[in-house]
Amino acid sequence: MLAFLKNHPFAVEAFFESSLVLTYALPIAVLEPLIPPQLELDVFQEQWAFIAIAIVKTKHLRPKGFPAFMGSDFVLTGYRVFVRYSNSEGKRLRGLYILKSETDSKKMEFFGNLFTHYSYTTTDISITEENDMMIVKSAASGLDITVDTGNETAALPAESPFNNWKEARRFAGPLPFTFTCNRHSDEVLIIEGVRENWTPVPVSVLHNEAGFLNAPALQGARLANAFIIRQIPYYWKKGKVDIWRR
Repeated sequence: MLAFLKNHPFAVEAFFESSLVLTYALPIAVLEPLIPPQLELDVFQEQWAFIAIAIVKTKHLRPKGFPAFMGSDFVLTGYRVFVRYSNSEGKRLRGLYILKSETDSKKMEFFGNLFTHYSYTTTDISITEENDMMIVKSAASGLDITVDTGNETAALPAESPFNNWKEARRFAGPLPFTFTCNRHSDEVLIIEGVRENWTPVPVSVLHNEAGFLNAPALQGARLANAFIIRQIPYYWKKGKVDIWRR
């Protein structure tokens, strides 16, 4: 029963007040050991693979169809790898593989771990905004990020492997699908996200520290891009189990 519950047994909806995503590039060989065999890395120029840190301020998160007042407001942080999956029908899907998830709410930690495989933990994350500056901080998670959201001519980060924002946009996230793989079988759980009017806006990163990237295997990650979206309704469909063809 618990295994069934963790497979996203119902659709969920929320309103994204903001979603800030910073994407980091690492050599393919560094990230390959972090993903299961059912998935493959989504790469750029046959050299780079990518981890994204998403900081999402949500409102009214609830089972789809429930009235908004029954939802709850949270900050969610996700650490995800850009991947591809070839499903049993032969379709190649672009999506994300979750490495770690955090929230500012014990309630979200409990229900998130009851109904997903995302391994939520609670942290002390905060988001403040003033004069076009967004500041994300968490002492427990080692997050200290400042971005300028009002710079319409934001340049790509100096170490970005991308040549322009058009290339960078392909790795902005979130992608349509999120994958969870069963370690003991060929089952792959596919969660599809649905949104409208999704137009990520580039931001200038003034400061970025992320404790997650201090792991020995991830040191040397290069900031590749940073985007923000605001005021977007979003929902996740009920999970669908697919059988991987080896």
